Amino acid sequence: MTTILLARHGQASFGQENYDQLSELGGIQAQMLGQHYATTQRRIDAIFTGSLVRQRDSARHFWESYQSSIDAGHNNGTPIININEPDSYVLPQFDEFNHKDVFVKSDPAFGSRAAIAAEIAKSEVPSTRLAELFDQAMQRWHGGDNDQDYIESWPQFNQRAQLALEQIRAKVASLNLDQDSTVLVFTSGGVIAAITAQLLKQGSQTAYRLNRSLVNTGVTSVTLKEQGARLMSLNEYSHLFSDGKRFVTWR
Repeated sequence: MTTILLARHGQASFGQENYDQLSELGGIQAQMLGQHYATTQRRIDAIFTGSLVRQRDSARHFWESYQSSIDAGHNNGTPIININEPDSYVLPQFDEFNHKDVFVKSDPAFGSRAAIAAEIAKSEVPSTRLAELFDQAMQRWHGGDNDQDYIESWPQFNQRAQLALEQIRAKVASLNLDQDSTVLVFTSGGVIAAITAQLLKQGSQTAYRLNRSLVNTGVTSVTLKEQGARLMSLNEYSHLFSDGKRFVTWR
């Protein structure tokens, strides 16, 4: 059977003008995962990633750390990943949902950054207020009563996430990887939550609760067999505890 490791990207830049970039800590988290897999001799046969910057940079940081710790650059002559050839490993189906659209559609008043800043400035703890507003926006998106409002509704996004998993199955076949191969995919919390909820035969509310619990660079393991897929583990992040809890984040 083939094992698919779905890794959430490292910490991004929540609350900043450009969320789609790793924080300094986010890069370290991805490096820690790479070092952990190398030192525990966790063989990785191929790496894929969504097209978002935070996903691709997580893969780069992981790979640099992984290959510097173990001679695992090739498997049967096939490169695990060639960072200089993004077309060979970038799969846009693993991109996160459009969080800006989800946020703005929750309240017409949030159409500008200035309006959002004015709203959160009313709170004694602006970051907490921003998180509350985003939570409300997510509840609306997952609720199913306003699907027509969004660029990509939850049902559409969920369908894309399931197709992304099937695309990995096709990639494994095209690379002629053996049945015991392990494939690592850097993606985002929404994608991982949607795939996990589907495997558990649960709906959007379960996916939403799962998404809120996923740790940056936490890894969810899925096995692919001819008859389908099976969830083996969820949100594993022991690699972040090498220096205490300070590396554990959810953004």
